[in-house]
Amino acid sequence: KAAFINFISDEEWKSIEPVSSWFGPSSFLMSSMSALFKLSMWIRHGHGYLTENLGIPVWGSYAVFGLATLFLGMVLGLVSEILGAD
Repeated sequence: KAAFINFISDEEWKSIEPVSSWFGPSSFLMSSMSALFKLSMWIRHGHGYLTENLGIPVWGSYAVFGLATLFLGMVLGLVSEILGAD
């Protein structure tokens, strides 16, 4: 607590450079990282639901997410091919 008070009263905060705009909370980079974190938490919650509530074995949950990843990749590839066919 004393170190923080000294930091403020001695105006040591003036010597610290501000955070780069790339790493600011509202930057594209940090927003993307936040979205990836939320996705990982959603996947974790989904894995827990599949294994605990539905009784699917752990390997079955991995298979479900693996197949979902493959299917999503195929759909995105198809959309990319359709949009790029101009």
